Amino acid sequence: MFSCDNDNLENSQIQLREDVIVENAVFRISYNEIKEQPNWIEYTVRDFVKVADRGNMDFYRVQGIWTSDDNDYYKNEWDKGHLAPAATFSDSEENLNKTFSFINCAMQIDNLNRGEWAQLEQQVRDWSVNGNISVKIDLVFAANHEIRNSGVHIPTGFWKNLTFSNGDQTCYYFPNSSTNKNWDKYQANCN
Repeated sequence: MFSCDNDNLENSQIQLREDVIVENAVFRISYNEIKEQPNWIEYTVRDFVKVADRGNMDFYRVQGIWTSDDNDYYKNEWDKGHLAPAATFSDSEENLNKTFSFINCAMQIDNLNRGEWAQLEQQVRDWSVNGNISVKIDLVFAANHEIRNSGVHIPTGFWKNLTFSNGDQTCYYFPNSSTNKNWDKYQANCN
């Protein structure tokens, strides 16, 4: 892995990679430095006792990976949408902190992030009392997806695949746009 400090380098000065794999105690992720967004993420939701609070934590950059940053989210409708949710990993301060890296967030329309997406995250936590749930989220970029002046690419949608401890699967597809129906109406065929 190369070493870079995003504050002192332009992305044209480094060789950007399409698939940087990062694994920690919370998630496994494929990050796309060209798009400044994840390709996909995998994590496991389990029943736990909350011991940490997000307080005023903010997103941070990971050394050696070219990512989006605060400027991409400034004064627009895009939230720093957690992919591995902070609330799902509030079982320790260390795990909670891992969810606040820019490699774990996506340009997600504010209404979706704070609405149906968050509601499904809570539902998955509720379901986890019956056993661990494996989650995989794939970001979708249509051929004509938006690229902002800052260089960050805007996902056109998100596939969320849930695999329950008994092997059953449930999938959801959320367009990256304002939502107008309940989270369960976004359920889709897993194929």
